[in-house]
Amino acid sequence: MFTFGFASTEHGFDPLSLLLIALLLDAYLGDARMPFKLFRHPVEMIGGLIDGCDRKLNRDNRSTVDRAIRGALVVVFICGIAGFIGWCAAWLTQNHDFGWVPELFLLTALLAGRGLYDSVRAVALGLGQGLEQGREAVSNIVGRAPKHLDEHGVARAAIESCAENFSDGLIAPVFWYVLFGLPGLMVYKAVNTMDSMIGHMTPKYRAFGMTAARLDDVLNLIPARLAGLFLTLAAIFTPGASPLKALKIMLRDSGKHRSMNAGWPEGAAAGALGLALAGPRRYLEKVIDDPWIGDGTARATDKDIVRMLYLYVTAALINGAWVAALVIVRIGS
Repeated sequence: MFTFGFASTEHGFDPLSLLLIALLLDAYLGDARMPFKLFRHPVEMIGGLIDGCDRKLNRDNRSTVDRAIRGALVVVFICGIAGFIGWCAAWLTQNHDFGWVPELFLLTALLAGRGLYDSVRAVALGLGQGLEQGREAVSNIVGRAPKHLDEHGVARAAIESCAENFSDGLIAPVFWYVLFGLPGLMVYKAVNTMDSMIGHMTPKYRAFGMTAARLDDVLNLIPARLAGLFLTLAAIFTPGASPLKALKIMLRDSGKHRSMNAGWPEGAAAGALGLALAGPRRYLEKVIDDPWIGDGTARATDKDIVRMLYLYVTAALINGAWVAALVIVRIGS
């Protein structure tokens, strides 16, 4: 069900136009004003299903092979449910005059552009008030232990999270929606949620979450590189940023990251802002001694977070611009 051939029925609402509207709604509303106080967020529902499968199927007394097979079946099961729900909502959009309402609601809910901006901005504001406030704010968006972070570590963590989640929370959802409509987006969000919950290289999840982690890597392969490209282009319009250094560091240092995808947007951000990101850092369970990405300063501050937010918003506008261009092409064809 490719989006470009989807809007062809009497009641059909062009999905690309719907995507552009959802991007605008997400930019204005974000997470705070969405009506999820009345019922659970779609990602929370997916997470609850994943948690139930984890508790029932991923038991310590089972063999590694058994847990790997069960983990693979969980991926198929949850992706099947997510894809089916997405297909049902897309079918309503194309066959009923007001059937587009559920799809627009789901689409807006599954985009995380404004939510990421607000979370990272909260770190900048908190860090401006003091180290403890910065640590508290950054604990909401990173997995490392904030009590071990100094001012520069908090700032770097926020910038890295902004760069990486720009790909996961905005670029990848748009990419898979453009290709496969709401079913593609729903499947992506299901896989991404599974990766965040069970895709860890720990004894408990190394086998059970292997399929989810590898599939997430595959699904983010192109979006992560697009995210790096958009951040590089955004550096042209960001005061004090360097697009040439963004491109250089992205191409040179992206492979240094332990993730095959996260290094691309992080490398672009590091080069554009003249920073050194990644490097040694402490998580709850262990210390990771990774190489630095970028050859700038590691002494990032709250001002650098603000610069990253400017870069991020500009890159998000570029992302919206290519969707708008697709809509214009569709209308003109």
